[in-house]
Order: sequence, then C-alpha cells, then structure tokens
Amino acid sequence: MSAPTRTRTDDRSARDAEAPRPTGDQAPALHRSDDGAFGTIKRGLRLSPEFARGLWLTLVFAAVATAGKVIVPIAVQQIIDNGLTGEDGPDLAFVTRMVTGCAVLLVITMFCSYLMNLRLYRATESGLATLRRKAFRHVHDLSVLTQNSERKGALVSRVTGDVDQISHFMQWGGLLLLVSTGQLLVATTLMAIYSWQLTIVVWLCFLPLLFGVRWLQKLLSKAYLKVRERTGDMLGAIGETVMGAAVIRAHGTEERTAGRIDTTVLATRKAQVRAQRLSMAVSPFAEIVSAIANAAVVLVGVWLGVGGDLTAGQLIAFLFLMTLFVQPMMMATEIFNEAQNAIAGWRRVLGVLDTVPDIADPGEAGRVLPRGAVQVDFDHVTYAYPEGPVVLDDIGVRITPGSRVAVVGETGSGKTTFVKLLTRLMDPDAGTVLVDGVDLREVAFSSLRSRVVMVPQEGFLFDSSLGDNIRFARPESTDVELKAAITELGLADWLGSLAHGLDTPVGQRGESLSAGERQLVALVRAYVADPDLLVLDEATSAVDPHTETRIQRALDRLTRGRTSVAIAHRLSTAEAADRVLVFDDGRIVQSGSHDELVARPGVYADLHASWVSSSA
Repeated sequence: MSAPTRTRTDDRSARDAEAPRPTGDQAPALHRSDDGAFGTIKRGLRLSPEFARGLWLTLVFAAVATAGKVIVPIAVQQIIDNGLTGEDGPDLAFVTRMVTGCAVLLVITMFCSYLMNLRLYRATESGLATLRRKAFRHVHDLSVLTQNSERKGALVSRVTGDVDQISHFMQWGGLLLLVSTGQLLVATTLMAIYSWQLTIVVWLCFLPLLFGVRWLQKLLSKAYLKVRERTGDMLGAIGETVMGAAVIRAHGTEERTAGRIDTTVLATRKAQVRAQRLSMAVSPFAEIVSAIANAAVVLVGVWLGVGGDLTAGQLIAFLFLMTLFVQPMMMATEIFNEAQNAIAGWRRVLGVLDTVPDIADPGEAGRVLPRGAVQVDFDHVTYAYPEGPVVLDDIGVRITPGSRVAVVGETGSGKTTFVKLLTRLMDPDAGTVLVDGVDLREVAFSSLRSRVVMVPQEGFLFDSSLGDNIRFARPESTDVELKAAITELGLADWLGSLAHGLDTPVGQRGESLSAGERQLVALVRAYVADPDLLVLDEATSAVDPHTETRIQRALDRLTRGRTSVAIAHRLSTAEAADRVLVFDDGRIVQSGSHDELVARPGVYADLHASWVSSSA
C-alpha cells in the first residue's frame, strides 16, 4: 500500500525559529521567570487576551454591583434623619418610598452581580484554555533533552495544576479583588461625604496594616513559588511510582519507595504550612485594627454629634459604611494568599513558555523536500551532551538512496545519538546532517516528519483501540486501508487472532498487548505513514521466536524500496543489511557488508563472535 503524501502544518512561532540554539555546554533546563508580581500578571494577561475581551462591560456591571452595596446605609440614614426624626415627626409615606426604592435597587444590583460573575467566569475559562494550550504545545516543541531534564509529573503539573491555581484565583480571588477595590473606593467616598474627619480617623487606623501587607507580599511570593515547586516534585515522584509499580513490586522496594513519596509529601506540606503561616499573620492584626477603628469612630462620632456636625442617622450610616470598608481589609489575607499562589503558578507556566526550543522549526522559510528515495550525509558531525563528554566525534558517512544500513556497537558507543541526529531530535554541535543535500535544520518540520519516521525500541501506544493507534500516523485512514496495510506486511494471521480485530483495546501504554505485539503495531503505524527514510531501533531480543519471525517478515516488507537505518541488537539484522556501520567510542571504526566485516579482524568480528556464542 502506498500512502498519499500529506501536508501538515506546524504551530511553532517565528520567534522560536529565529531563536539561538543552546550548544553542548548549556544545560537544557526550563527557564525560570524573574519578573516581579505585577510584571508576571501583565505578561500572563498578554498571553491570554480573552481575559480582557469585553472587560469594559464587565467593569460596568461590577461598578453597579459595588455601588449597590451602599444603598442600605444611605436608606438607613435618610429614614432616621428624614423619615423618623424629621421636624414634622415620623413620615411613614417617606419611609415606605425609601424601603420600596431600596428593594428595587437591590434587585438591580443582584442582577448586575450575576452578569458580572457570569462574564468573568467565561472570560477566565477562555483565557486559561488558551494559556493551557500554549503551554502544552510548547512542551512538545522542547527538545528531548529539555523534556528529560524535568520529571514528567512535574511538567504535567505546570500545564495542569499551576494553570488550575491561576484559574482559582481569577475566578475567586480576582473577582473578590475587583469587587473589594470598588467597595473600598465607594465606601471611602461616601464616608468622606458624611464626615471627612471620621474618614481620616479610619484611614489612619488602617494605614499600618496596608504597609504590613505590602511587606508581607514579598515573603509570600517566595513562599508560594516554593509551594508550586514542591507540588511539582511530589506529582513527579508519585507519577513515577504509579508507572513503575510492577518494577517496585518485582524488586520488593515498596517500603523504600513509600519513604521517597513520604519525603516529597512532607516537603510539600512544610512549604504549604509556611506559606499559610505567613498569610494568616495578617488576620489577627486586621481584627485588632478593625476593633480600634470602630471604637475611635464611635468616640469621635459622638463628639462631632454633640457639636452639631453629625446627625444620628449619619453616624449610624457611617458605621454601616465602615463595615463595607473593613470587609475588604479583612479579606486581604485570603486575596493575597490566592494571588501569590497564582503568581507562583504563572511564573512556572511562563518558565515553560520562555524556554527556547533548541530544535527549532524554520517555519514558512523551511525547505520542502520532494518524495523519493533519500540520501543521507553526515559531514564532520560532532556532538556532546550538556556538561558531558563528546559522544560523536567527527562523523562522516554517506547513506545511499534505497540502501539498508545496520548500525552496531557496544552500549555507549554513540549509536542512539547517531539516529537522534538523523531524525533531528537533536542538532549537532559541529558539522552538518544532510538529507538529499539539504541541511536538516533548513527542512520544515512538516516535510521532515512526513519523510523521516522513527520506530523506537518500545513503540508508545495510547489507551485506545488497535485501529486508532495505527491510524495515529495517518488519521484519515479507513479500516479497509489499515487491514490492507496489515496484510501487505504479512500480519493478517496476527490480526485474525485478536478477538475484536482493529477494535481490540490495547490498554494504557499498550499493556494489554505483549511486547512483540506492541512492536508490530509500531511497524504497521510506520508503514501507514509511508516514509522515505525509516529509522529503527530494533527490539526483537525480548520476544519469542514466532513473534520475532513475524517482526522480521514485517521489517523486510516495510524497508523494501526505502532507505532504512536500523540499530541492530541481533545478528540477523546486520546480516540482512546492505551495509554495516560499526561504532566504537563515538567514531565509525568499520564500514562494509556483513561478509566483509566478519572476515576482517576488528570490533565487528568480536561482536559477531559474541552473538554467535550467546545464541549457541
């Protein structure tokens, strides 16, 4: 079956394409954002423009909802001063009008509050969905080295847990901050209208609290960043133990593993307790300040009333307004708590987005290679892992179109690095990898990934059906096309042995299938992708002879007419190759056919002797 050529788009930005690549001595760690609190929030809002979309209307509803909170104090003052203690005695008609008007305005206020909440939630969810998508896609843009520098669970926590923390703040703390700020302004303005003297008294009481909260904010920022980091470590450790449960049981290391988990859980708890202790330090102070402010207002208010500068209704209304003023002050602890937690989460998400992919897609400027047999050239290629020794040293080799090449060598000789450079999972520190005479760094990812396909030693399967996992390489493939591909690879009998055929569930990570069957799925997936260059990390050493025969038969048909490069762990693969490249200590020390190399003293002859003796 010949699969049609597909055009695939890539979401990587021009900024990534133009960014410099880290070289060998640079650690591929995620970037750490050093922006201040407001700088972090501004950058976060810019990344998700949905937050500000229609904000003006939301603010109008917020203003009405906030202003509505002073209706009751004003109504109380008017009823006392003009309805009950007026010059002509109680005026029940005036009181009735005030109560009715107050009820109508409160209904309007409640409706505006509902609309404000609804719009804020919608904008927040849209903005956070954008942020989560950007972070998730950027994680996939990062190089294998960068991804491997972080625990998978910690990376997942940046895209999920940290964004959820931002969500919680935007939908609760952000709303409260918006309403509380408006409430403070409205309450202060109305208090000043009733009595500027009492307003000064209230602010003098609360100013020390405001300065204290500002100082505490810096400590909270560091504390909650530590909380998010410890949470990421905990999720990473738990994720490892869940995925490695079988190995843990097999080696009887449950107790030691539990100890590791306990350590990360306790470290997370310690960071959380410290952050909470800092945030709760404001509450007792705020309560004392509030009590002092109330007492001072009553004393000064009575003194002003005796002097004729304040009526009874105005004093009572002022005390109502003080409640509106004090409430946001008392909520400052929780608001700052959530704000610092969210800012810490934002910094970690920004740390992902600020990490420049060292394997960048040239984008629209990239070359698109025509279909056909592929020629590969390694031109004086050298590579060293970050802060490590040279792994490949001045590699120069040509792989001719349509040839089958086996790569052999001892563990650590450079075989895997060679194929990673060939598939551009990494870029060389020096020299050039060329495909059909074009530098791989100049080839658009959409073209490269459609022409070059790698089948890893363990093909990853998703928790879905067998057909969906094969179709992953080419989503538009029909069941008929998939069955034809399986038949052409000589695997029709295997498919027929499965009770549900293409609908067979493979389980999480393909655990419902054997290791050999997972490899068969990976081979069919590669065949459906229809590449021109096939790169294989052979994985037949752990399968039974019958499955190995199936895999070998499928490989023969899969590589027919294509350029293929296979890391050979078995003698049969090297024997079937047109050419064998022998790696030793980062260099190609021998090259030729199996027959030529086995007859010549050297590394390959020694490997061949070892293979023969181990299979005897």
